[in-house]
Amino acid sequence: MAYLSIPNVKIKGVAAAVPTNVKEIKDLSFYTPNDAAKTIAITHVERTRIVGNGLCCSDLCYEAADRLLNELSWNRDEVDAIIYVALSRDYLTPATAGLLQYRLGISKECYAIDVPLACSGYVYGLSVVSSLISTGGIRKALLLVGETTSFLQSPLDKTLWPLHGDAGTVTALEYDENSECIQMHLATDGSRGESIMNRDGGQRYPVTRDSLESREYEPGVIRNQMQSKMDGMNVFSFSVKDPPASMRNLCEHFHIDMQSIDYLLLHQANHYMDEKIGKKLNIPAEKIPYSMMQYGNTSSASIPMTMVVGVGKELEQKKVLTLMCGFGAGLSWGSALITLDHIKCLDLIEVPCYEKT
Repeated sequence: MAYLSIPNVKIKGVAAAVPTNVKEIKDLSFYTPNDAAKTIAITHVERTRIVGNGLCCSDLCYEAADRLLNELSWNRDEVDAIIYVALSRDYLTPATAGLLQYRLGISKECYAIDVPLACSGYVYGLSVVSSLISTGGIRKALLLVGETTSFLQSPLDKTLWPLHGDAGTVTALEYDENSECIQMHLATDGSRGESIMNRDGGQRYPVTRDSLESREYEPGVIRNQMQSKMDGMNVFSFSVKDPPASMRNLCEHFHIDMQSIDYLLLHQANHYMDEKIGKKLNIPAEKIPYSMMQYGNTSSASIPMTMVVGVGKELEQKKVLTLMCGFGAGLSWGSALITLDHIKCLDLIEVPCYEKT
């Protein structure tokens, strides 16, 4: 069983950035006003943010990281590691983490890797960077987590396009012998990998002309083989079963009373799903913050986004015990018990979109 207890790691701060372009759900072309209202009532997603030409996920992460480094007064030569978690990478090669090392003015003596995970990516990213820090070899690190799903999805797919938004985040972590352990449970089920998939574009199915041909799979679902598809019923049944079990098992394994947590920070899949998870765990609604109403499902960025826009002031002003869970494509899921102690939590950063030159 993939249980981890990682000592000597403290989260120092978090920041998030979104593009200025707003996508209003009520204005989407494939919806009647009545259909749009129903979707908003079920998902609680009223609008999201979407990048324009010339803006990438790495740009959003850069803006968040640059601002947080300044606010923390960190010497950039002291940052020992950059972990970039996203499917939205600038290129197949080189790694986007390395490009961000250069853009941020961080020392060349820096550990930099990409981790191509989606909705579970924040918790998995925390497991990677925390493990690197815990022995003291790496003292300070940045976890850059985001997604620009607008590049990955079809704007003519009413099952996915209304729910998702673009965002980039950064979490700053450092070695601290006095910090409380980060405790985790991580899991994967590759047998259900086709439940969420962008089929073409990798080496199994390289890009061809056929990859770019759009097809109507059902009324209101038009996409090509490069764009995301999801088996909604399979993903829903997974989401309300496996993630709650993971969180319950994590707390039992480490002898933590789940009712003692201050906040349950869930991947922002949709409100109905997260509400159902909270009820299964008997967590009061007031302990479950959200960011999806204004920013949608931001994939791996959704947990740090919720920290920023949902409970940012509280995280700055007091010490809290959080239970986090990310779940989705893979299918993969991960839960974490993390104490946040008066962390720096910046106001949401808005990044103007611009045209390529």
